Amino acid sequence: MNKKRRWRILSFVACLLITGPVHADESIVGLTIDHSIIPVEIANNAILLREKALLDNLSVDIVESITTEVGPRRIGTEGDARAIAWAQAKFRELGFDRVWTEELPVEHGWIRGEASAEIVAPYRQNLVLTALGYSVGTDGDLVGEVIEFATFDDLLAVPEGDSLKGKIAFVSYSMADYVPPPGASRMAGYGQGTRARSRGHVEAAKRGAEAIVIRSVGIDNNRNGHTGSGYGYEDGVRKIPYAAVSAPDAILMQNMLKRGVPMTMRLNMTSEITGPIVGANVIGEITGREGSDEFLVLGAHLDSWDEGTGALDDGAGVGSMMAAAAMIGQMEGRPRRSIRVLLFGAEEIGLLGVREYARANQGIIGKHLLGAEVDGGGGRIHTLTSGVGATALPVVREMHKLIAPLGVAWSDANDAVGASDMSVLGRAGMPALDFGQNSNDYFAYHHTPNDTFDKIIPADMRYLTAAYVTIFYVAAELDIDFRE
Repeated sequence: MNKKRRWRILSFVACLLITGPVHADESIVGLTIDHSIIPVEIANNAILLREKALLDNLSVDIVESITTEVGPRRIGTEGDARAIAWAQAKFRELGFDRVWTEELPVEHGWIRGEASAEIVAPYRQNLVLTALGYSVGTDGDLVGEVIEFATFDDLLAVPEGDSLKGKIAFVSYSMADYVPPPGASRMAGYGQGTRARSRGHVEAAKRGAEAIVIRSVGIDNNRNGHTGSGYGYEDGVRKIPYAAVSAPDAILMQNMLKRGVPMTMRLNMTSEITGPIVGANVIGEITGREGSDEFLVLGAHLDSWDEGTGALDDGAGVGSMMAAAAMIGQMEGRPRRSIRVLLFGAEEIGLLGVREYARANQGIIGKHLLGAEVDGGGGRIHTLTSGVGATALPVVREMHKLIAPLGVAWSDANDAVGASDMSVLGRAGMPALDFGQNSNDYFAYHHTPNDTFDKIIPADMRYLTAAYVTIFYVAAELDIDFRE
């Protein structure tokens, strides 16, 4: 269907479903827009666009497309190459005016291989586990006594040297049992878990260990492992294998250890680190009526781990960001400023895609007017936090009123730097918005074989997309500097 016709049809349907005529004061929710800040026409168009997005399944359709036609897309794999081609074709299909890639060199690739483990004594039990990203293999069976550490800090408390020689370190920290401080999100517990995932293999090796296993970083009790990256090895430190056991198997191991007798594990992994690989960041632009010199940016990461199909992490981000920009582009008139969607590669192994993007585009970071990213699944937005200048702050507060009917609260913090990849650009000086998101069961599925399309909740995806399309349409129309 012609994109203008699609806009007209959905706009008409949206008008029919809005209570009463479309009007910018949103009196139905007790909000009044300051039209000296957001002109009536822009506010009305934003409301219409918001309601259209609540009816349009485009973001869901995009997630279905990438999970079905591409699937797993870890950097350097054949799936990654398919994803890069898919993203370019999808941008063009959606009517983006400019589409291009920027090369992403990565020092090493990785072959997952196979992984198996069992408890040999005191009670023979098979375990379910997954190799963590960029682990070396075991070169056959590796057998050792298991030494438990309740937290990563407990492992760090062991003096460096040979105290764990011949042993397999086991960090049993449970994200599911983590109680966040008042006002903190579940993400705080995830951050605690990723400390062992990202550095455990280096610190265990410094203490003489032969390998390390951790309880999977997640909130579920499914018998599958959560993979994730270890961010590489350290020069001068022996390379040891590292893996994550499923939550039920971590509990099983703890129950055995409670009996006060030594526990022996057999571990076999065929993972392999390879030579240099090349991926890409993929960029699509809706060109504004004032050209491409300055632009707003919507971000997501194109890569995923290789055990599921990457629906939540980060197919939902790809779908919502592509859809939001496309819906603005399908309007009758062009927005004042351009909108770029940045799909980054190699996020999962240390934000490598955005770091390369920032390096290659360091001379034009000032042209990035405002940015935000989705990398938390497909849940609805609950809070908007700005990261803008003092003059721009009242403008963003008015913009927030347009998404308040979606159940989005306002935060006074004004300390946003952007989620995930976008935080690199935010810390480099780009104004940013953080859209606090309901994670739903994100941490039950992410980095596992269960990260699949059936976990997407269409209504939530529509609400998610509606929040972004509304805010970024208004931001693209207003002639302000969000840095000031």
